[in-house]
Amino acid sequence: MKKILLLPGDGIGPEVVAQAVRVMKKAAEIHGIELAFEEDLIGGCSVDATGTPLTDAAVEKAKGCAAVLLGAVGGPKWDAVPREQRPETGLLAIRKELGLFANLRPATVYPSMVEASALRPEIVSGVDMLVVRELTGGLYFGAAKTYEEDGIRKSYNTMSYDENEISRIGRMAFEAARGRGKELCHVHKANVLEVSQLWLDVMNELAPEYPDVNLTHQLVDSCAMILVKEPKIFDTLVMSNLFGDIISDEAAMITGSLGMLPSASLGEGGIGLFEPVHGSAPDIAGQDKANPLATILSVAMLFEHSLNAPEAAATIREAVSRVLDAGHRTGDIILPGQDITPVGCTAMGDLVLEQLDKN
Repeated sequence: MKKILLLPGDGIGPEVVAQAVRVMKKAAEIHGIELAFEEDLIGGCSVDATGTPLTDAAVEKAKGCAAVLLGAVGGPKWDAVPREQRPETGLLAIRKELGLFANLRPATVYPSMVEASALRPEIVSGVDMLVVRELTGGLYFGAAKTYEEDGIRKSYNTMSYDENEISRIGRMAFEAARGRGKELCHVHKANVLEVSQLWLDVMNELAPEYPDVNLTHQLVDSCAMILVKEPKIFDTLVMSNLFGDIISDEAAMITGSLGMLPSASLGEGGIGLFEPVHGSAPDIAGQDKANPLATILSVAMLFEHSLNAPEAAATIREAVSRVLDAGHRTGDIILPGQDITPVGCTAMGDLVLEQLDKN
């Protein structure tokens, strides 16, 4: 019996998680996997209920599970609260507490979704890349301070990494590339940053251990340009926390909608946290308009990485692909001028379940 912790969170989080759980249960039934579920709070809803965006009890519950499925956190309601109470602080904290140092974000353009991209079809058709982002180090976790000197306000944030932090994310990226197109691009800024030079050195030191993977290096600003000019040249990319935050969002939008993109945060202990890339979308919360496909595809990653059930993952991805091929769309992935009646969040869950039933 594998235990899964559900953290639906804020905004549309509970809606998309509910549909993903339906799909998870059906896929588990098809493939003979026994699951049990627990639930807790994270983000703004946890602030409202407990005064903190993540309780110690929720962390302990997560540590006792095989995986965590998270919806979304945040919203304007909590924008003015102190930083330690902001919903996003809960997300950073659970990643840190679970030792989740690697964030995997695939960006795949489904054939039936080529027209949804802002880029020309011939540029995005066939795009299938994976961004591997270091998640628990770098600028976001370094020393920071705002102070006043001679009547002038000043601030600083410190970016630091050691070679062990770099090598562990590097090895995960090499392994990921080995299972894909055997092309790994390390994204850096070594021409001006000492930290990036260490990244470059360590990645080169790891490369001989993976002779079947071709390692290249790309400056982050150049990478950002190439992503919109010729994204198909990339297969697997690895980078530090800050660069990964930015580049993964750019890669995501190539596909046409954040509502389609899953993610996995992984560590060394086996447990993973899986969540859609999109935010809490409070403007449509409770209206059955949310797109649950990113969360459903996050469940596919959960089966693959935390439950060692790639067949179940493939079943879910195939079901989603067939739903899209049939022309079904939530409102966020309907293009201007398309004569398509949008389906709601629950209806999209129903459609995926119908496809699963055909397996």
